Amino acid sequence: MPAPDGAFLHLESLYFSYRALPVLKGINWTWREGEQWACIGPNGAGKTTLAGLLSRQLDWGSGELLRSEALEGGHCSYVCFEQQKSLCDRDKRLDDSEFRSDAHDPGTTVATAIGAELSEATCQQWIDRLGIRHILDRGLRFISTGEMRKTLLLRAILQAPALLILDSPLDGLDRASQQAMREILEQLLATPTRMLLLARSLVDIPAGVSHLLVLDAGEVVAAGPRETVLADPDVQALMAPPQLAFDILPAPAERPYELSIDTPRLELHDVSVSYGDTRVLAGVSWTLGPGQHCNIAGPNGCGKTTLLSLVTGDNHKAYGQDITLFGRRRGSGESVWDIKQKFGQVDTQLHLNYSRGMAVLEVVVSGFFDSLGLYDDWGDKQLEIARAWLRTLGMSELERAPFDTLSFGIQRMVLLARAMVKSPAILILDEPCLGLDRHHTRGILDAVDHIAGHSDTQVVYVSHSVGEMPACINQWLEFVPSDSGFELVQRESA
Repeated sequence: MPAPDGAFLHLESLYFSYRALPVLKGINWTWREGEQWACIGPNGAGKTTLAGLLSRQLDWGSGELLRSEALEGGHCSYVCFEQQKSLCDRDKRLDDSEFRSDAHDPGTTVATAIGAELSEATCQQWIDRLGIRHILDRGLRFISTGEMRKTLLLRAILQAPALLILDSPLDGLDRASQQAMREILEQLLATPTRMLLLARSLVDIPAGVSHLLVLDAGEVVAAGPRETVLADPDVQALMAPPQLAFDILPAPAERPYELSIDTPRLELHDVSVSYGDTRVLAGVSWTLGPGQHCNIAGPNGCGKTTLLSLVTGDNHKAYGQDITLFGRRRGSGESVWDIKQKFGQVDTQLHLNYSRGMAVLEVVVSGFFDSLGLYDDWGDKQLEIARAWLRTLGMSELERAPFDTLSFGIQRMVLLARAMVKSPAILILDEPCLGLDRHHTRGILDAVDHIAGHSDTQVVYVSHSVGEMPACINQWLEFVPSDSGFELVQRESA
């Protein structure tokens, strides 16, 4: 049954449940021809589920979802976090590095993922417009979050969809790329292509969006012309909730190592990393002393994540280089686990890889073992500490909840608790606010400051998003363009 005359989409009493839990509850919404919409709401509002229904990735449970003839017969492109996860998961399953002479399987390259004839003029123009020509031959697992977002957007645009759904298109982009993306979105909104933008913040809504659909906990809070919705007191209250309050920190877990009061935690001198002919890091030097909390900034693809992998034991390129961790030269007989026990880590890749079907308490306890699941029995002391961290971060009532049923923002807070259970010497946060609404972003930043102010754990914080930085930061490093790629320089302030 087609949508009513003049309607591009029509939803009436639409319900959807996941694992017997209601996610969308009686959605009524009509999208008329000539309108451009954004769907906004906090983490867990139901935006992603609605997009999954519209793009036919999910089948609705009950109610009406009627499409216009143009949409019914056309294609819907959906660019989202789960799409990125699916592509990376596939490449990991098919990885054959151990059988290759160079021990490196690039997997699906950016050029292959784009899925179009690269020589076509339109494709070439978009490649340059998005600034991804230099990564066309790289594997998807070896590009930054922002570069992945641009790759998936280009693939979607080249499919000439009847409906283009973009989930938080500014996420994972550095400041310059965010501005370029805003300009691209405005241009796309001015074309006949229908776009639905999913956003967690009012400031992320382009001027070309004429109408807003506001969701909270699966229900419609408001829907209509932009100015009318923005003036709604219920919408204003929803998008600016009170901040979280944190309990006192748990007693620190017993560490199997000691930290010297005077010894630098991390020391790198003239470190370089290349993959084939691609230079990722060139002549990098960095010292993190006791009591320092460092912010590392730089554009997409500059090498921030590679730098972190050198100090956490995840990158074999550290061997043979001048890297000293906690007073011990890298490669002097220490195991990877000797290194990892000193670090807690929260990043997008960890979030992408985390095992499904685990309870929140199990996820937090797994931090003691640095594993993506639980393969060892835990003791009463570990259970006590895990519960104490959930209590500190205001999540005690969620300990039995399945991790993958929680909102994205709450999942990230659970991963922070997981990182802290072993009282790490250094807490590494690689774009921890990526994918979070402003409420949960503020919650993560406040939690990090709470940890830094009441423990001896030092913070290394990586983010290129404007305004996303804990107050505890007292060392600033930035990757800046140079003749050899990017140079890491120290700044006096943010």
